[in-house]
Amino acid sequence: MNEAEYVAGNPRFNGSDRLVVVSGCSGAGKSTLLAELELRGYLVYPEPGRQIVKEQLHIGGDGLPWQNPLKFAELCVSRALFFFNTAMPIDRPAIFDRSIVDNIAGIERMGLALPHSFSLALQRYRYARRVFMTPPWKELFSRDTERRHSFEEAEAEYAELLKSYPANGYEVVLIPRGTPAERASFLERQLGF
Repeated sequence: MNEAEYVAGNPRFNGSDRLVVVSGCSGAGKSTLLAELELRGYLVYPEPGRQIVKEQLHIGGDGLPWQNPLKFAELCVSRALFFFNTAMPIDRPAIFDRSIVDNIAGIERMGLALPHSFSLALQRYRYARRVFMTPPWKELFSRDTERRHSFEEAEAEYAELLKSYPANGYEVVLIPRGTPAERASFLERQLGF
């Protein structure tokens, strides 16, 4: 079987409605929301960027957004593709904390050349058409070891995501403010569970 046949025969590569992305403003409660969804029995995949930063800091690597943004993006896209390829939602959707679109939007925002492999990934790895976004929430935002950017930089990132997802064929649904339980219930209603 060649690559085209594999992609065409694999429903996960055809925009499966069971591979759901939660994206949005950094520090706006995504991880807390996803923890609540995991408690409710959903298969949840963590944000690749936070994992990559922890790993790179631990080993003294340079694949960090403030040190080598292209390498960081490549590592994040690779991790996101791994999560995508291993996702096997059975009775409920799998929920992803961000997607490859987030990293590609970051590369474009910095004015760096987009590797050809990223363009192919955007075409071949399609998530559910509706993407759920957490808007900026200054009261929740805080810096930490992995999140070194300012709230204003997080807002700029969010503005870029609001353009990038629709430009890549996705519909954006905003998640309203609320408790983690309220936000999880909102998402469940949107997904029909």
